[in-house]
Amino acid sequence: MSTPYPFTAIVGQDDLRLGLLLNAVSPAVGGVLVRGEKGTAKSTAVRALAALMPEVPVVSGCRFSCDPSAPDPACPDGPHEAGPGVSRPARTVELPVGASEDRLVGALDIERALSEGVKAFEPGLLADAHRGILYVDEVNLLHDHLVDLLLDAAAMGASYVEREGVSVRHAARFLLVGTMNPEEGELRPQLLDRFGLTVEVAASRDTDQRVEVVRRRLAYDDDPEGFAARWAREETALRERIAAARVLLPRVVLGDGVLRQIAATCAAFEVDGMRADIVMARTATALAAWAGREEVTAEDVRQAALLALPHRRRRNPFDAPGLDEEKLDDTLREAEGDSDDGDGDDDGPGGGGGGGGVPPQSGGPDAPDREAGTGDDTPADAPAGGDGSGSGSEQRPAPAGGAEQAPVGASEPFRAKMLSVPGLGEGAAGRRSRARTEHGRTTGARRPEGALTKLHLAATVQAAAPHQRARGRSGRGLVVRRDDLRQATREGREGNLVLFVVDASGSMAARQRMGAVKGAVLSLLLDAYQRRDKVGLVTFRGKEAEVALPPTSSVDAAAARLESLPTGGRTPLAAGLLKAHDVLRVERMRDPSRRPLLVVVTDGRATGGPDPVALAARAGRLHAAEGTASVVVDCETGVVRLGLAAQLARELGGGAVTLHELRADSIAGLVKDVTAAGRAA
Repeated sequence: MSTPYPFTAIVGQDDLRLGLLLNAVSPAVGGVLVRGEKGTAKSTAVRALAALMPEVPVVSGCRFSCDPSAPDPACPDGPHEAGPGVSRPARTVELPVGASEDRLVGALDIERALSEGVKAFEPGLLADAHRGILYVDEVNLLHDHLVDLLLDAAAMGASYVEREGVSVRHAARFLLVGTMNPEEGELRPQLLDRFGLTVEVAASRDTDQRVEVVRRRLAYDDDPEGFAARWAREETALRERIAAARVLLPRVVLGDGVLRQIAATCAAFEVDGMRADIVMARTATALAAWAGREEVTAEDVRQAALLALPHRRRRNPFDAPGLDEEKLDDTLREAEGDSDDGDGDDDGPGGGGGGGGVPPQSGGPDAPDREAGTGDDTPADAPAGGDGSGSGSEQRPAPAGGAEQAPVGASEPFRAKMLSVPGLGEGAAGRRSRARTEHGRTTGARRPEGALTKLHLAATVQAAAPHQRARGRSGRGLVVRRDDLRQATREGREGNLVLFVVDASGSMAARQRMGAVKGAVLSLLLDAYQRRDKVGLVTFRGKEAEVALPPTSSVDAAAARLESLPTGGRTPLAAGLLKAHDVLRVERMRDPSRRPLLVVVTDGRATGGPDPVALAARAGRLHAAEGTASVVVDCETGVVRLGLAAQLARELGGGAVTLHELRADSIAGLVKDVTAAGRAA
């Protein structure tokens, strides 16, 4: 087993280390979600935490890590007799993004269960993680069915495995730690709320810190054991401090004044439910214990709010993360005006505004003089040009020539009607188009290919029944062979690749019109987020088209690119369609099972070059020939309409909707499949 990087050798990242250590002191805090860019020691810190956790007493031989002082009465390996048990190090169990359901919850031997009535159960990762750490790297890319299982286990503290009436239950209480890069997509709100704390991390811009990071990493790579030995004293001291804080934790007093501050803060930031209040209370208590105090202070509450609330106040993926700290301070003062004197200048190391204090570090010029949180470093999703972008200039007509105009802010997003790809796919789980999936309604049965995951009981019995006499059946049990087993085929929904091709030419540049167009695309992006799609953005204006955003799971990134999109110039419609064709060709090679949906946002005009209309029609037929599902969002306005967008839709082999029809609440906004090219009438 490789030597982990020492936790105390991590440079900077104070909020990250503090969030992890608070969970080590009080696992009831509920885990931590680490958000940040690539290469910021997220995974390194999580893996290093396990070495600091106290050893876990377990029942000898129990595969489910039962506590010998209070064994689980329903343990599949039980019942357990009272005894001293044995101690082992706390485990860090990693859940791969592409793991199967059976790998997560465990597998039941269906054949033995049917023929012998024996619950032959092989534990999964949830059993391994019981009373330890369950670590999910790139948690935002986790498949929906695995997210559902995690939610169930986190809510109930137990895992249930059921196969056609045969069930196994075991305890599954773990510290959930996830890391993610927000550029690759956001988490479902239900899973987001299950993380007790969230921290934002970013690479330091301080030269000395960056030098120290490189120096330590190179030293570790050259000699992991020797490097760890040099930090052994600091690791031991930190491990002892965690143990002392755990002992002190039950004696920490959470006064009524502090509770009022917690409740007032959660109410002021309009978080949903009561989980935020409970997590803040537990976090503030852990902060006090970490600092060696028996009473929670107002500064503990403030630090707890900064860790526990940012991810709970987001209502949609376009909301900026983070908290308004001025509003937070005002709320705390109003709730308990005379409690502001306990301002966190405690004896805890690295106090400096950190409530219970940031974790100590030894050696190296890595004591930061800035706050580790980076929520304010990322610009909000405000329309480019500010709120006053439309004043004055909004009255001027768009220039007829190729002059570029400043980006226009989007209008208010709305609930868009659902657009789906026809037919039956086999792509990644999602909520848009029909697909064969592991979850959903049962539509039939087939012979299993590989391991059996979903038994079709009736089909299995039908396959085995004719052979019972030949197999010498004598008792009541059914004699079942491997060849009799039938896999249930299920139909659910898949996520698609929604590629937006947006006309940013001068014909679209009237400010009010372009604002409505951007609002419509933002609405479709929000719909894509909710349906777990990948999105991409191609724009065209002037003389060429460009890929403004390659296909990604981050609708945040797509929304940001859309807001900063300038307009003006001619309308190279054919170039936009051909660029989209290149993007889809590459994506088909990367992910052939994910079906695309092409959304062209234009008024249908084409200018520039020889015979631009015919060239655009030819490019549209290229998509139709490959069976790409498409829809044209017709942005043409005015009394006199040329109908060019509808003509383009016919060339693409798809349908057309107006901006008004795109609204789910419009009379014309009925849900219907996009017609694919080549589809039989």
